[in-house]
Amino acid sequence: MNPFASLLLVLAIVGEVIGTAGLKASEGFSRLGPSVVAVMGYCAAFYFLSLSLRLLPLGIAYAIWSGLGTVGSVLIGVLIWREMLGPAHLVGIGLILVGVIVLNVFAGNPGA
Repeated sequence: MNPFASLLLVLAIVGEVIGTAGLKASEGFSRLGPSVVAVMGYCAAFYFLSLSLRLLPLGIAYAIWSGLGTVGSVLIGVLIWREMLGPAHLVGIGLILVGVIVLNVFAGNPGA
């Protein structure tokens, strides 16, 4: 994968995770600071995702963005809000990570 496209995608993922954390902290948009963080995080996420789509196929970029954004949001939930994960959650997160790895390994080989 193009290093610049990867950087753009990482920035989009970081924006999504920040936006999601802000959304949780905003308590239904009742707190101004976290609400601003949520909106700005999602604006950054969509901006960088749109730039990455100039260089990456839509399906691959979106799958990586949403998958790693989900995993990042789960980690933030565990680390900041002390949310608990059970064995099924861990298996699901593992499957998401395996899917992202498979997409990256075979991204340049449509016949695989």
